[in-house]
Amino acid sequence: MTETVLTNARLILPERVMNGHIVLRDGKIAELGDGPAHGHDMQGDFVAPGLVELHTDNLERHIRPRPQVDWPHPQAILAHDAELAGTGITTVFDALRVGSIRWRPNYGAYARALSREIDAVRAAGLLRISHHLHLRAEICSETLVEELAQFGPGDRVRLVSIMDHTPGQRQLRDVTLARKFIAARSGMSADEVVDFDRRLRALRADKGPENEKAAFDFARAVGAVVASHDDTTKDHVASSAARGIRLAEFPTTPEAARACRDHGIRIVMGAPNLIRGGSHSGNVDAATLARDDLLDIVSSDYVPAALLNAGLLLARLWDDLPRGVATITATPADAVGLADRGRLAPGLRGDLIRFRVHEDAAVLRGTWVAGARVA
Repeated sequence: MTETVLTNARLILPERVMNGHIVLRDGKIAELGDGPAHGHDMQGDFVAPGLVELHTDNLERHIRPRPQVDWPHPQAILAHDAELAGTGITTVFDALRVGSIRWRPNYGAYARALSREIDAVRAAGLLRISHHLHLRAEICSETLVEELAQFGPGDRVRLVSIMDHTPGQRQLRDVTLARKFIAARSGMSADEVVDFDRRLRALRADKGPENEKAAFDFARAVGAVVASHDDTTKDHVASSAARGIRLAEFPTTPEAARACRDHGIRIVMGAPNLIRGGSHSGNVDAATLARDDLLDIVSSDYVPAALLNAGLLLARLWDDLPRGVATITATPADAVGLADRGRLAPGLRGDLIRFRVHEDAAVLRGTWVAGARVA
């Protein structure tokens, strides 16, 4: 039996903050107690559940730190894992794109091979935190059906998001802005962008319905949750609701977010949007949604360190620390069916973090996964 006692802590419970102690035993939370106990002194720091991250592109950043650089994948996976542990994330859904376009530069298939490399590092016992897969199913692609067929029920795929980055759709519905965005990222000329746009639209018309059906069928077969992505209109949300979707990543307008709430769909927004005070791509301000009770879950998206700070920002906005922390712990865990984590309660996994706050910024001072300290 292994046991760790953390005392003199401010425990962030689902409904309140309690000054007390917590006992970790054999990888789980064994006890919560009011007042002091004999153990490791937390010096009055906050102790909260470990953070649950549903959508992060961070692994891709480590694999391709520069446009033409492919970093050794095992090293990249370990660096990604260590970075997340160091920001308080104890469960991550690594977001990997499925669905490729052969004629599009740097848009080939990679998810199956990379997922096997993650599995190999896990099998070697080298990962500090819990990793699951989030497959980002690109509807405008040539190979989605074949790529999904390479995954099965044993591959830890718990989340599938339906992505459509066709110019004229969703986040790219303003064609003029979409073409400027594509040109800026690709370096193509104006004529090349117009031709690129045309080819993408033709591909979406040809393959879109088949790809969308394949993504839903796959998610059903492996027991994964399906999320929409970049909902922009009420019609987008109504279509999602009709297909049974209960999770919406990054709705781009207040109209779409309100429709999500009306349909009982949980709303995910990005931590960078909250921290920066607005979207970098012109979408709705996440803080505005939070003030209107239209935000349920926060994702770090492309900045892992933003997640804990975003939860604390929401806590200040709502004047409710447990509620703010729930957006980065309990609610994302519940949304993907992980009932064994996300809260400080006896019997749940011993995933937790220790932090204090300095000038409204979180200072992480420890991360535990399944009762063992990892950062």
